[in-house]
Amino acid sequence: MAATRSSVPDKNAAPPLPEPLAVPVADSHTHLDMQAGTVDEALAKAASVGVTAVVQVGCDLGGSRWAAETAERYENVHAAVALHPNEAPRIVHGDPDGWSRQGARQAGGMAALDAALEQIAALAALPQVRGVGETGLDYFRTGEEGVEAQTYSFRRHIEIAKRYDKALVIHDRDAHDDVLRVLAEEGSPRTVVFHCYSGDAAMAKVCADAGYHMSFAGNVTFKNAQPLRDALAVAPAELLLVETDAPFLTPAPYRGRPNAPYLIPLTLRAMAQVKGVDEDTLAAAVAANTARVFGY
Repeated sequence: MAATRSSVPDKNAAPPLPEPLAVPVADSHTHLDMQAGTVDEALAKAASVGVTAVVQVGCDLGGSRWAAETAERYENVHAAVALHPNEAPRIVHGDPDGWSRQGARQAGGMAALDAALEQIAALAALPQVRGVGETGLDYFRTGEEGVEAQTYSFRRHIEIAKRYDKALVIHDRDAHDDVLRVLAEEGSPRTVVFHCYSGDAAMAKVCADAGYHMSFAGNVTFKNAQPLRDALAVAPAELLLVETDAPFLTPAPYRGRPNAPYLIPLTLRAMAQVKGVDEDTLAAAVAANTARVFGY
């Protein structure tokens, strides 16, 4: 029977509340400033299903300032600040979209990037800022002309994280080998998190050997994500985190609809199934890991 208009789900509608977790956890990476509704509403909804803390992540100067200000106001919000990898070429080349596969016009230059990075460093010194990120490399959206700026920015963020002993939160898209190489060359901070882990099982073993944490998002539930599930299967429980990256990467069966911290239980339950453990056991491990990583 053909679906009627009323039976077709609204792609803009928020998914329903999942069954609450018995053991509370944290959303280790979210963007509340990109989500509908207020911070109070988002936190209350998350808490109602056992998601009792969030890490609010900045991607540019404005977003990083907002993250720090929000974390100062809310005890259960912790901030991470950075220039997203795609933000660095925008500052250097003046690309209004943040990145470009075509030749970008010269604008601010490296001096402007340095000035922005100094502002990130000032924010990273604040006590409510628990992480430096998301930083790293993104070869999906940035062409060759942006690699130099991205790599320079990544190296500077590593130094900032080490200077203030904050967790380094890494964005790695289609750049696994170079991200690992730069980390090795610079010497990694005490705590490293691969946000929205996107590598395979072999890379997960490399990360585990180095003591890097791996944070899994809703895409681990996607049908075509078997390589992610293979990576999760070999990742040690003591290095695992869970995140939404909301409003992106909404877990199945609500892929394509708005994501938010209250949907963490769906991803955590899928992770527990892959790991072959009960959800309370995994939730307890993930909660302890997140608190240790971000020092709260």
